[in-house]
Amino acid sequence: MKKAAAGAVLFFFAVSLAGCAGPGQDGLNKQTGGAVLGGIGGGLIGSRIGSGRGAVIATIAGAVLGGLLGSAVGKQLDERDRLMMARETQSTLETAPSGRTTTWRNPDTGAQGTVTPRPAYQASSGQQCREFQQTVTVGGKTEQAYGTACRQPDGSWKIVQ
Repeated sequence: MKKAAAGAVLFFFAVSLAGCAGPGQDGLNKQTGGAVLGGIGGGLIGSRIGSGRGAVIATIAGAVLGGLLGSAVGKQLDERDRLMMARETQSTLETAPSGRTTTWRNPDTGAQGTVTPRPAYQASSGQQCREFQQTVTVGGKTEQAYGTACRQPDGSWKIVQ
């Protein structure tokens, strides 16, 4: 279950980076970027499932599924949506008490989401980490993911799974 949740989190953050390819008037860059990054994230998650030949099959399946999902959501999230999601996630991990849900909403696109942090803890690496739940709603479809982020030396939070 945690492996699947990690895949969903990677998917959301891959989609949040999908607009980095540059603006496209027809949404093609967002869709293509989402497909590429979703495929990479799906492949990485798939590679953690099974062993031997099963891991190879899971990697391929994860890449294909991630690419399809990334393409669909990447097509709908615009640059401001991704920026709002990233800012709210960072802010929530930094300041929100455990269990308190924060929200973001882009009034121009209607895209919206939530972030709910869990208690902070010290990982075996010595880093401060937090698990969190995130939802994103685009075009009336809501996706939910769970993940873990750890504080970096510069004070930012980096998604680790």
